[in-house]
Amino acid sequence: MTVEQLEKELEIMGIPQELYSIMVGGLPNEKLCIAKEDKWQVYYSERGRKSGLNLFETESEACEFFLQKMKRYARK
Repeated sequence: MTVEQLEKELEIMGIPQELYSIMVGGLPNEKLCIAKEDKWQVYYSERGRKSGLNLFETESEACEFFLQKMKRYARK
């Protein structure tokens, strides 16, 4: 899965964009983030800190993990 495919899947699932940040980096307030620095990172940004930081070697692994985290917000 690529970042572009991830964005489309989140849209199809009806997950509000204010809950996540894709490839923006930094520390947006109270959002699940996916970004690439040295490695792919998935983390929750809260109060200027990265919490629950998970590192991945590939874009696909990071995107799949991100999608699993976001599924709880899907519109049923």
